[in-house]
Amino acid sequence: MKSYCSENTNKTEFAFQIPINFSYRLAFTEGVFEGSNSLLADYLTGDSEGLNPVKVLLFLDRGLHDCQPLLYSQILDYFKFFQSSVCLKSPPVLITGGEGAKYEKEVFENILQEIHDAKICRHSYVVAVGGGAVIDAVCFAASVAHRGVRQIRIPTTVLAQADAGIGIKNGINAFHKKNFLGTFSPPDAVINDGRFLLSLDQENWISGIAEAIKVGLIKDVELFLWIRGNATSLRKRDVVIMQELIRRSAELHLRQISQGGDPFEKGSKRPLDFGHWVAHKLESISNYRISHGHAVAIGIAVDSIYSYKKGFLPRQQLTLIITCLEEVGFNLREPQLLEKNELNNRWIILDGIDEFREHLGGVLTVSLLEEIGKSFEIHEIEEVVMMEAITDLMDNSFDSGRITKNLAAPAQL
Repeated sequence: MKSYCSENTNKTEFAFQIPINFSYRLAFTEGVFEGSNSLLADYLTGDSEGLNPVKVLLFLDRGLHDCQPLLYSQILDYFKFFQSSVCLKSPPVLITGGEGAKYEKEVFENILQEIHDAKICRHSYVVAVGGGAVIDAVCFAASVAHRGVRQIRIPTTVLAQADAGIGIKNGINAFHKKNFLGTFSPPDAVINDGRFLLSLDQENWISGIAEAIKVGLIKDVELFLWIRGNATSLRKRDVVIMQELIRRSAELHLRQISQGGDPFEKGSKRPLDFGHWVAHKLESISNYRISHGHAVAIGIAVDSIYSYKKGFLPRQQLTLIITCLEEVGFNLREPQLLEKNELNNRWIILDGIDEFREHLGGVLTVSLLEEIGKSFEIHEIEEVVMMEAITDLMDNSFDSGRITKNLAAPAQL
């Protein structure tokens, strides 16, 4: 720890540097709740300071429970098997998944009530099992209870295992804004179990691929080209290929968080939010009919076309990006991109730019592509050009070779 003292005629100032270190454990396994698999129990007791059995409260995504009804009893049997070292304070608490978990304040309040009633303390653990929305809500509640209860995340969707469950952020929606309430709270561990992927429907299967495409576009051309080459296999539910995608995407996300120099996002750079200003607003406009992953895919397409129209991204690479997104299975032409505000006739999606600027503290920072695998930041978006980019996407202009630099004026649209 370093410190210094500065004195002048008006004041005496002390400044201390407090380094914050934490170890982030990410594990890949199968059968996390089988008695022969001690991984979770080992994580729960690894830092118990002799306080055995360790108290645990587990929250389970209701949608996952409905798809895998035997899971509930498997969890009970697991903790019974390890009862000498871990104590499950109550049966698994079911949480309704999807965006409702993040938008209905009663869900958040009920999670806190469960933590309170189970007498969970800072030596205890909250375990969140489910999709990204459930993990966000549960871990946000855990992070504010007792100023921070230890948490373990067990994400169960492609999106959550590759992106949403990875990292140190959590939060819920408020005031019609995505993640308006939240904290930075590193989990003690993240455990990805590939078997959970088998019960996903097709939309949730492909949804998380968008985030992997995103990180490949901004960070790793080899990953993007690998996804492009395996797009059909991914769409057709090749489990081995999907697990490889998740591992590579999760590693790149954690590398950015741990080595990017700004894990708690004090600055304005958000390379991992490429395509997200569109995505967050599109989710809101659609009342969350459009999933986060699908909205991100559309946002990637919009910002890639904008990158091309501004003269940064080569045409051939733009075609590669759009083709990859479509071959994975995304429908990129969403009519709600063109919805207008009745009061001012402005495209509602453009409000997402203003909301993103506010989220960043007043300085807009959006990533664009210079080439696949290489991104850079801009601080202003030309709305006319952005409207042209969206129109190109809706007209499928890139597919027929008709992408232009100058389209009709916005008033004519």
